Amino acid sequence: MQKLLAYPLTVIYYLFFGLTLVVFHPIQWVCLNVFGYQAHKKSVDILQFLLMRCLNILGTTFLFKNDYELPTDLPIIIVSNHQSMYDISPIMWHLRKHHVKFVSKKELGKGIPSVSYNLRHGGSALIDRKNPRQAIAEIRRFATYIEETNRAAVIFPEGTRSKNGTPKPFRTKGLETLIKYVPSAIIVPISINNSWKTMRYGNFPMGIGAHITFEVHKPLKASEFEIHDLLEQVESVIKEHIIN
Repeated sequence: MQKLLAYPLTVIYYLFFGLTLVVFHPIQWVCLNVFGYQAHKKSVDILQFLLMRCLNILGTTFLFKNDYELPTDLPIIIVSNHQSMYDISPIMWHLRKHHVKFVSKKELGKGIPSVSYNLRHGGSALIDRKNPRQAIAEIRRFATYIEETNRAAVIFPEGTRSKNGTPKPFRTKGLETLIKYVPSAIIVPISINNSWKTMRYGNFPMGIGAHITFEVHKPLKASEFEIHDLLEQVESVIKEHIIN
């Protein structure tokens, strides 16, 4: 019964989701090219809020738990497990004062209204996962940007999304490079649960009634740890709070 209900709700969802992306593409262009970075950022923030509201059509709800006051005068590296594309908007919205940017695969930098434009022009890193040299060089460039601007970088060390919520092994080379070139960074681990349920049937129909939770764990100052110990602790705390 739930899957049958998911079909019409998915059609309505995709209508509003697609319309939101198409409308905000020229809005982003105008904001950035006419009014500059701050206006562009505000347009992206509003976009993330509306994308979350689109998911409400499917009965999706969100809980973002953060008991910590994160600094705005230091760069932040957010490290999280990855369950679906719907992990992204809540992180961007709830941590918007930190100017959240992403390490993303280069394929997402073209062809998707609003999303690709923001990835290309909003300060994120686009890496070629088949070209380690390009990927490392891009992450180094991105790290310098984050260090100089005191903004927030998000990286998903699994490298790809978990289809059933079970976390994949962390591939930490990119994260290690990011930490190395952002020496003053505060590392913020986040555990995500139930996001995968939005895609439990695939792209059509989508899963309905998912309650997606985000839990921010104790921030860690990168300079106070040996890199191996830091990576191990971050992976451990994230996975300990994932409910399969």
